[in-house]
Amino acid sequence: MKKVLIVEDDKTLSSICKKLLVQAQYDVNIAENGVEALAYLKKEIPDLILLGIIMPKMDGFEFLQKRNRIEEYKDIPVIIMSNCGQQSDIDRGRELGVQDYVVKSDQGIDDILKKVQDFVGV
Repeated sequence: MKKVLIVEDDKTLSSICKKLLVQAQYDVNIAENGVEALAYLKKEIPDLILLGIIMPKMDGFEFLQKRNRIEEYKDIPVIIMSNCGQQSDIDRGRELGVQDYVVKSDQGIDDILKKVQDFVGV
């Protein structure tokens, strides 16, 4: 079973994403910020990370910077899901190694599932 880590402080969104992914046969865990996500990675390496940007304690960009410094973590595929859809945010995410960038207000939850399936299979 493929493992997905959702890093998102919006509990409603993370709950909806988790439910959809579990129904699609993924093993899903949730971290509410970058600090929790880094702690999770010390215990388990997911096949994919769905990452929010604006979060307390450590935002998504800071998480990516820290992740990229750790050899075991830097190749984990990341899809950003954010309402920050400015080109500068998308470019920054790409520079930090994300595989895709979903603007939540432009795409639905089914689009996120499709992207997960495209990157890690079922």
